[in-house]
Amino acid sequence: MSDSVIKIDSFVLFGALGDLSVRKLIPAWYYLERDDMLNDGLQILGVGRQVLTKPQFHEKVKDALTTYVSAEYLDANIISKLISRFDYCCCDLQSSNNYQELSSKINEWSKPVAYYLAISPNLFEVVFDGLNSEQIITSSCRIIVEKPIGYDLESSKEINAKLLKYFDESQIYRIDHYLGKETVQNLIALRFANSLFSSQWNSKSVDYVEITAAESVGIEDRWGYFDGMGQLRDMVQSHLLQLLCLITMEPPNELSNQSIRSEKVKVLEALKPLNQDNIKSNFVSGQYTAGDNKAGYLNELGSDEQSDTETFVSIKAEIQNWRWKDVPFYLRTGKRMKSKTTQIVIHFKSDGHYIFDQDRESLKGNTLIISLHPTESISLQVFTKPHGVDKHSTLRSDPMSLDFIKTQKLLNIPSGYQSLLMDILNGNQSLFLCKEEVELAWQWCDNALEAHKKSKQELYFYPAGTDGPKESELLIQNNGHNWHEEK
Repeated sequence: MSDSVIKIDSFVLFGALGDLSVRKLIPAWYYLERDDMLNDGLQILGVGRQVLTKPQFHEKVKDALTTYVSAEYLDANIISKLISRFDYCCCDLQSSNNYQELSSKINEWSKPVAYYLAISPNLFEVVFDGLNSEQIITSSCRIIVEKPIGYDLESSKEINAKLLKYFDESQIYRIDHYLGKETVQNLIALRFANSLFSSQWNSKSVDYVEITAAESVGIEDRWGYFDGMGQLRDMVQSHLLQLLCLITMEPPNELSNQSIRSEKVKVLEALKPLNQDNIKSNFVSGQYTAGDNKAGYLNELGSDEQSDTETFVSIKAEIQNWRWKDVPFYLRTGKRMKSKTTQIVIHFKSDGHYIFDQDRESLKGNTLIISLHPTESISLQVFTKPHGVDKHSTLRSDPMSLDFIKTQKLLNIPSGYQSLLMDILNGNQSLFLCKEEVELAWQWCDNALEAHKKSKQELYFYPAGTDGPKESELLIQNNGHNWHEEK
């Protein structure tokens, strides 16, 4: 980050009483306050529809902290210091008159201002118009928007057009909260700071790669939102494709905003399209049924019993460039699966000359497991000889593990939002999406969904609490591979 980038001490949070703010953003501010990361002059204005006094809003903030911050980390002095930073403005975002009060609230605040839109994308344009009418949009302010950036390619272009009507790319921070996770950020260090891996990170050494984002929860109370999206739009378009980009991109020239983004764009441009000719052998979609004492998707509160929306997808993807030619990348994500697990598994090729017990030949390739959940860790499976005088030609597989909390003696792993909030304040865009990334990802997903629809491919079913439909196992097994499952 350039020293010339202006750091921000004025922050406006639209949707301050919404689920995202209460569950994620306000707790993230608390941890930053606890770790003494915030400037003394930082001020935060919460904007919401409820009519509240400032003390009433402070009680809402305190409630969010006591609910979503572990009791062992709560400290009354830190809570008091954080709450003193907050002010509140009741604002009907669709009424132009309300923006006058918002403007008066921040009139004396330091400039520029960061505007965080934790609200529906349908309200983006009216907010931009309201801010503009009060002349509180400047060339140096920052605008932060949450996923989903659209529902498909066309709608994402519409949202980007609205953003670019008032802001240029240097001001726009499009969030994918996965990119704020410590282990995700460590992918760059792991790949490019360790010659052990950087020299092997190509099709000559890598057999295949898995990316799994399994969720144990169902849709909870989000039926209206989720049924209009589905798992591919909700998870693959953003989170999984971003992880794919980070583990496959070429080394950036420098750790700058544009260098990293440019390399990710090149990966998305090289993704082989899924079309009617290849969709059936490369794509499986599923929907959970009742199981594990949980209701099925079609029995959830507010459900449409005729819905064919997918709650699970697994995909075989390919990157058509010199580094990854013929290496399959298996993407898998679903709701109501056996456990909440997010991991990347790199399967390395063997040397080809296997001299050990032939019955154990299946062990011949090393495996690198990058875990984001339930632990944040990196584990390399290596082979050693078991102890014993009668075990000369046998092998066992054991992990060489790096657990970030234990190794670095951390109190807890920072949430993705702590890192992202600091980057917003400091003007670092490297972990945020550019317009091209969003639109290329949507284009690839739109092609897959269209091909799936035209092919009339079956929607498969799986009981809640399992690893998805058996057809997902067949997809990877038909290519001579298997999903990695923790023992």
